[in-house]
Amino acid sequence: MSQKSFLFSGFGGQGILFAGKFLAYKGLTDGKQVSWLPSYGPEMRGGTASCGVIISDEPVGSPIVTNPDILVAMNLPSLDKYESAVNPGGIIFADSTLIERKVERDDVTVYYIPATKLAGENGIPTLANMVIMGKLLAVLGDNSEEGIAAALGKVISARKAAMYDANYTAMKLGADYE
Repeated sequence: MSQKSFLFSGFGGQGILFAGKFLAYKGLTDGKQVSWLPSYGPEMRGGTASCGVIISDEPVGSPIVTNPDILVAMNLPSLDKYESAVNPGGIIFADSTLIERKVERDDVTVYYIPATKLAGENGIPTLANMVIMGKLLAVLGDNSEEGIAAALGKVISARKAAMYDANYTAMKLGADYE
């Protein structure tokens, strides 16, 4: 059985829940079984936000992600809190614009992406989350244009349809970042 668990974490307002929901829809459009479980503090913007996503070939037994295979840390408190929880052999994606320290473990693969900086420099300052999503999908070899387009079409509401191209651009920035 193939199953991957993801944990997204950062400050409220960074698009943590949106990124997780995008990945869950991506899994659905690929015919997988998924779960998406958001968690956020009462402060909303500026407070903590996280969400767990599980993508599996089989039905998901529990939506709770305590030991993710893949961690997306958008700020230092998130890396500090969840670095040790990542399964050995897992992957950590860190926004190096906001996280200055290096990951202390040597049993995980780490990608440092200056997502906040890249998004700001390209006129899409609110889409650092999708810059990291682009890199994540590229690393996993799961960045087909059809799958990304289908998932973006599901997760972007009709009211925000104008954001489709900006989200796609952000993901391309991340995918192309070396």
